[in-house]
Parts: sequence; C-alpha cells; structure tokens
Amino acid sequence: MRSVDQQLALVTQAAVSPEPVRIAIADAMGLMCAEEVQAAKALPGFAQAAIDGYAVRAVDVGGERSLHHQQRRRGEGDGDAARNNGDTQERSSRQHAAAPQKSLPVVGEVPAGSQQPLRLQPKQAVRVHTGAPLPTLADAVLPLEWSDRGQKRVMPTRPVRSGAFVRRAGDDIQPGDVAVTPGSVLGPAHIGLLAAVGRSKVLVYPRPRMSVLSVGSELVDIDREPGLGQVFDVNSYALAAAGREAGADVHRVGIAAGEPRRIREIIEGQMLRSEIIVVSGAVGGSGNENIRKVLADLGEIDTTRVAMHPGSVQGFGLLGDERIPVFLLPSNPVSSLVIFEIFIRPVIRLALGKRHAARRVVRARALNPLESRPGRRGYIRARLMRDAETQDYLVEGLGGASGAPAHLLAGLGDANAMIRIPEDVTHIRPGDVVEVIFLSQTA
Repeated sequence: MRSVDQQLALVTQAAVSPEPVRIAIADAMGLMCAEEVQAAKALPGFAQAAIDGYAVRAVDVGGERSLHHQQRRRGEGDGDAARNNGDTQERSSRQHAAAPQKSLPVVGEVPAGSQQPLRLQPKQAVRVHTGAPLPTLADAVLPLEWSDRGQKRVMPTRPVRSGAFVRRAGDDIQPGDVAVTPGSVLGPAHIGLLAAVGRSKVLVYPRPRMSVLSVGSELVDIDREPGLGQVFDVNSYALAAAGREAGADVHRVGIAAGEPRRIREIIEGQMLRSEIIVVSGAVGGSGNENIRKVLADLGEIDTTRVAMHPGSVQGFGLLGDERIPVFLLPSNPVSSLVIFEIFIRPVIRLALGKRHAARRVVRARALNPLESRPGRRGYIRARLMRDAETQDYLVEGLGGASGAPAHLLAGLGDANAMIRIPEDVTHIRPGDVVEVIFLSQTA
C-alpha cells in the first residue's frame, strides 16, 4: 500500500504548464504571466489634478510663506523636524498664512479629459476637476474644502504647499519601468497596470484543460429517470465543478457508455484537447479491469491502494506521446471528491504556476468524537468555525463522527473544511487539537 505522500509526489511530477498564449487582459485574471511587460511611456503622461479644486501657484495662497513661518517658529536645532513636518500636508495645512489672504480671480475651468492648453498667470486660479491636466505655471491644487468655493473669485481659507494634490508626470511609472514581471499570477492590480501602460493583450500560461467522464452501466444522466438498478451520474458534475473551482478549463464529457472500443475512442479524443483526464467509476470491481484493457495500448496505468480513507483505491498514469496525466477514480462521490482534493487539485494549481499548490491548513479543537482507520490517513468532512471570544478555531466533524459512515454524500454541502487525521491516530476526543484543511474561506 502506497502512502499519501508517495502518491502525491508521483502525480505532481506530471504537472506541466501548457504553452503560453496571448489573450485579452480582461480574460487574464488568475493566470500566470509569461512575459515581462515594460512601460513605453510615463504614467501619468502629464501633470494632473489629484482632487477637485483650483489650480494655483502656491506662493499666491501663502503656501511658501506659511512653511517659512513654521520653520522660524521651530528655531535653530529643530530644523530637521521642521522640514519633515513641513513635508506633511496635513500638518502644514493647519498653518495659516501670516498675512491676510486675498481672493483670486477664477479665469477658467478645466474638466478631466480636456485637451485645451491653459496658461495660469500670477495671482489667478483655474477651477479643475480630478484628473484634469494642470495649467501651465500652476504648481498646486487648492481643494474645494479649503476655499469659499467661489465661481468668479475664490478666497483660500488655508495655504497649500508647492506640489500639493498634484500627480506629476511619471509619478506612477517611468518609461522602461517593469509593470508586470514573468511568473506573476495576475490579480486586479496587475490587470490595472497592464491597462495603464496600454496593453490590451498579455502572454500567459492558460488554464490547464481537463476532461471529466464517468463510466458504468448503472449510470444515467440527470435528465432521465433512473430505472431499477440505475443511479444518476453525480461524479462528472461534481468533479467538473471541482476542476473549475481549482482553476482548470473543464470539459464535462458525461457518461462514456458502450463497448470498450467506443470508450477508448472517447478517451483518445479527449487526449487531443486535454492536459488532464479524469475518469470516475474506473476502479473497483469489473470497471477497473475494463478500463485497463481499454487503456493498455495508450499508456501505462498504475492502479493501487493508497493509505487513506475514503478513496483508498485509485489509479494514475500517463497516456500517449504527450504523456497526458489520467486519473482513475471510484464511483462513490465522496471518495472521488476527496481524491480530487488531495491529488488532482494540486496538479491543476501547479500547472497554473501557483507557488502554493496545497490549501491552507490550520489547527482547531474538535467539538465531537471522531474515528479513523488504523494505518490510513483520514480525511473527514467538517464544519470549521471560530470562537467568538478567543478567536480559536473550532471544528465539527460531519462524517466519521460517532460511527457515521464517511462515504455518504448527504451533508457534504455543509462542509467547508476537512479534518486530516494521521495514520497512527484512530480516535479523536472532544477538545483534541486536529489539523484542518480549508475547503472555502467562509469560516
């Protein structure tokens, strides 16, 4: 019997990222960047207002005199602190000009997106909106809140320093700066940077393509009424959903029925469109033997027992010249989903370029007694929560608790975690600390 760690090492060696493709940045969220993206131009490309207000010369609203007055009051020996405080707009804004302020004529208005150049003369103001290009000679923006909001003339109520509330050209990015590095997993900020430097497309490693199919003469699709001895095909739907959640581009084949030759043709067709193939109902009983015969000429499939429960019996191999990873799973939905979580999901995450293929693991206090099989690593679906007072993690086992069967599907939807029980532990008592794998971030 192979250990979980041995099986995991075997399957993760097969994780290979697909060849990079160039796609629209709107579709690149969550994918790994395959190129270095440099800025060709400065960002922003021009000096612009960072807030609604009035474009002014700081000297015309007492800004420079206010700073000089503040430094004189600090005295010699405290010059560094004065200069540091003078650089803080909030502090300097509370220092009013020594002389009474005079109103300035408002000689124009510049909206965001304006392409009309405007030149500011001494002792004038121009009404500007956030993002508007700054008029020539203006070196600051007086916020609306720091004025009487006049339309023809404006009276400053506070001084502003030179450069205040202005985004200078190149403040964000200079020409030649690297906006996105290869190997970055693109998030919202990366997508924004790509748009900011004018890139509509980016080279990425695409989502690995995964095909999911079920085999078994007892299976019917959910749009049919099952007869005596028949059951709905649960696994192809559940596993396809798990693949999409992990980040794969999933094709649900559904039920592969018919003679072994027909099943082989279906699998061969999926080998042309997939980086990963998952076949449920392919291990245990006669299903294992039939699938091994079907796949004998396509590659080597290793069917083995892994020291875990549920999901001990499983298969893995590489098919065709491209050595496509194929996973053979049992027909039981809970067992299949556990195997997917422990072995297939890491392969998908590694193919996506994720640095951490495994989910987060925390330690929590068990709320109810649990049982596990000796010599096997137990995976028990659970509900993870936090103590309102101590913020400690608490976990309630939903399967394998008080003798409850671990293979039943009922209650699986309530689980947001899995308890991981070591091979040498068979009993968990209330209050014991256990390892818990996050399945969602709702806890």
